[in-house]
Amino acid sequence: MTTIRTENRAVNRTENRIDDRADTRVDNRTDHRTDNRTENRIDDRADNRTEDRIGNRTETTPKENDTVADRVLNVGVLGCAAIAQRNTIPALVADPAVRLVAVASRTREKAEAVARRFGCEALTGYAPLLARDDIDAVYVPLPPALHAEWVGRALAAGKHVLAEKPLAVSGTEAAALVGAARASGLLLMENFAFLHHGQHDAVRALIDSGAIGEPRHLTAEFGFPPLAADDIRYDSSLGGGALLDAGVYTLRAATLYLGPEVAVRGAALHHDSVVGVDVAGAALVGHPANGRTGQLAFGFDRSYRCVCSIWGSEGSITLDRAFTAPPALRPVLRLRRQDHVEERTLPAAHQFAALVASFARTALEGGDFKSPGDDILRQAELVDAVRAAAGQ
Repeated sequence: MTTIRTENRAVNRTENRIDDRADTRVDNRTDHRTDNRTENRIDDRADNRTEDRIGNRTETTPKENDTVADRVLNVGVLGCAAIAQRNTIPALVADPAVRLVAVASRTREKAEAVARRFGCEALTGYAPLLARDDIDAVYVPLPPALHAEWVGRALAAGKHVLAEKPLAVSGTEAAALVGAARASGLLLMENFAFLHHGQHDAVRALIDSGAIGEPRHLTAEFGFPPLAADDIRYDSSLGGGALLDAGVYTLRAATLYLGPEVAVRGAALHHDSVVGVDVAGAALVGHPANGRTGQLAFGFDRSYRCVCSIWGSEGSITLDRAFTAPPALRPVLRLRRQDHVEERTLPAAHQFAALVASFARTALEGGDFKSPGDDILRQAELVDAVRAAAGQ
């Protein structure tokens, strides 16, 4: 077997539980050992620029002779979860097209601590932030079960919304929120940051070039060890469970690589009666027209794994950090064809920064608001289908 390594440079329940423990999503637990230096650099850039940015930015409302480049998106944050502080809020502050106006928490102390760090205003309670007329958009990192209320209220207040995944806990909720956004002409986007990492662009480019022939099968796996006993992902009333936390990544990968028409053919969910939620699961998916299939597995009862592999008629492509690549990581793409194995080291990328840039640009330019809504609806349908196929 020939192996070639290349390097591509060009290429309430209680107040505290909602704001302080909503932060234990998987992005916070698994990849941070390798990315602390880069995240600190991003935080430093955000902190250093804050004083220059607050009070010196134009409003999003167009003025005479304004261009999109002259305008910024004024953003507020509902909730102070650690995932927001680690990834998305620094990306918001660092983006030149965004002005972070305020953060809101159910506790004054939490809001003030986060506001000091990022150089914005602190508000107690979420409603006062939505009442501000100097905020054009909100980022919502609240637990999934709170999204229906607070994403809905944000849309009713006329704000564009970027919400943490999953955007909704059911297809019914998703349809209502997408409908509200469309009726008001607002952008609603689900925060699947991995879609904005360049490693997936590299995979799609190879597939399009015929590097593995015709794609036949997808394997997507995302899992990690058990959580702390009081983690909100063990709380069904807040939208806990492995399907909504880890399984949604694998389902989103299925639509990315197999197509939006992919359907669930079978599924299993392991429900832990002690913690009260599903802690693991698997699904078989298939495309109704082209015969492509996929095997998905997920859980928080196992060793860490974050893999996506596409098997084609003439070869395969594998990514080992498909969903949570840290900003400093240069991901390795493995291309296998017969007895030939090629490893390509791809450029590092900050997927949250790319996501924020896409959200801000789309909102400011009045771009494609429909596709993000379509993605939300399809994703929620697949989640419902997994539950139904698993008999839950």
